[in-house]
Amino acid sequence: MASSMISSAAAAATRASPAQATMVAPFTGLKSASSFPTAKKSVDITSLATNGGRVQCIQVWPPLGKKKFETLSYLPTLTVDQLLKEIEYLIRNGWVPCLEFELEHGFVYREYHRSPGYYDGRYWTMWKLPMFGCTDATQVLNEVGECRKEYPNAFVRIIGFDNVRQVQCISFIAAKPPGF
Repeated sequence: MASSMISSAAAAATRASPAQATMVAPFTGLKSASSFPTAKKSVDITSLATNGGRVQCIQVWPPLGKKKFETLSYLPTLTVDQLLKEIEYLIRNGWVPCLEFELEHGFVYREYHRSPGYYDGRYWTMWKLPMFGCTDATQVLNEVGECRKEYPNAFVRIIGFDNVRQVQCISFIAAKPPGF
């Protein structure tokens, strides 16, 4: 009887459709590490592929005298057209624009605590309410102008909130005080 079961299973396997033949077996649990062979790999770097030329690297961020502000802080200050494109991207993704400003420090720093992962300067003051229903990037840019007029020596950043997932999805500096 066992032989008839094996032969019928083997016959079913030979008649399997192409889609069934490429299906992956389900996960059956963890296996011991001793069942996997380990091979020592050579650390010979002469076998690596090369194009015959020298690698040229550029310095992304000068570490002295510069502060890291937000995601786009590695780039030069954004122009008005670049800001408009970033804001349009934010709105196109359905995120709610919001402006924040900071008068003293526009960057993360450590002042009150020295534990890993803790930084001061992460929380800024909100400029007005989030711009729910905003569909025009120039409206956001006008608010940046009003905030700059009210606080000329402030850092201003634009944030995009996803009101469905309730998370901040984008944040970038829109304006810096003179000298930064």
